[in-house]
Amino acid sequence: MFFLALTSALAADVDFNGRWDISYPAGADRASWLEVRGAETSAPEVRFVSAYGGDLNRADEVAIRNGELVFGFRYKRRLQRGAEPVDARTVCRARFSGAQLRGTTATEGSNAPPVEWIGVRAPEIREKDDGTWRESKPIRLFNGKDLSGWQPLEKDRKFGWTAGNGVLRAPGGGANLVSTEKFWNFKLHIEYRVDKGSNSGIGLRGRYEIQVLDDYGQPPDSHSNGSLYSRIAPSVNASKRPGEWQVYDITLIGRDVTVVLNGKKLIDRQVIEGLTAMGHDPNEGEPGPISLQGDHGPIGFRNILLTPLVK
Repeated sequence: MFFLALTSALAADVDFNGRWDISYPAGADRASWLEVRGAETSAPEVRFVSAYGGDLNRADEVAIRNGELVFGFRYKRRLQRGAEPVDARTVCRARFSGAQLRGTTATEGSNAPPVEWIGVRAPEIREKDDGTWRESKPIRLFNGKDLSGWQPLEKDRKFGWTAGNGVLRAPGGGANLVSTEKFWNFKLHIEYRVDKGSNSGIGLRGRYEIQVLDDYGQPPDSHSNGSLYSRIAPSVNASKRPGEWQVYDITLIGRDVTVVLNGKKLIDRQVIEGLTAMGHDPNEGEPGPISLQGDHGPIGFRNILLTPLVK
């Protein structure tokens, strides 16, 4: 196995270090993220957000040889519903193509061809939530009666979304919804109602997911309601019971995010390192849309008001 013996670092190995925004040429509705540390050492480290898994995971195995970065993950998976889980291993490989990374992801034992991806360096974003931003004219993203200003992210999935009587609804198992307009720094007020056992999410700039989950009374973690999914845990669980309307007030300035749920501050100006599971727009230095997750369980949204923040 290539992981068992590491050769001495090449002069260019250090160039793998840093954070990378990843796009998929064959799947334009998904994006992911990679971080490499210590590429010039004998023990490089990799963290990876897979577009098709979602969690932020640390690679179990990492090696750089002859200009190629290779990292892998070991886990359990079911080959079919109801079957016992079996050992599985996914391996990613990447090389430089100019300033970009050109990579593939493949699961051992799978008949599917490797998934190709392209990585570009994540931009430095210097704007901070420092109290100097002022509110511009608010924008009502949902008119309460139809889907004007919204479009499906995945064109090959059933749509499912309906609008009426002030509520935007999805039955689950369908496409995610994306605003046609894009935004940079803003405050977002959005109300939601989640069914018992259901799950959704709110994508900021089409990159950063604030989790929506029925987890009333559960201890908070990085996958809880109000988390920046798989990255930042909420400080408390402020969730109401399923079926009740709840209120998010979210502020995003540069990479600084603040999340208030039902009047309680869960995340206070914490720094977003990079993309999360809902990411579909990898261009972190540019404005992006608001996205609503419809591919999990039943969910309803209302009173979606976005206020741009300007200097």
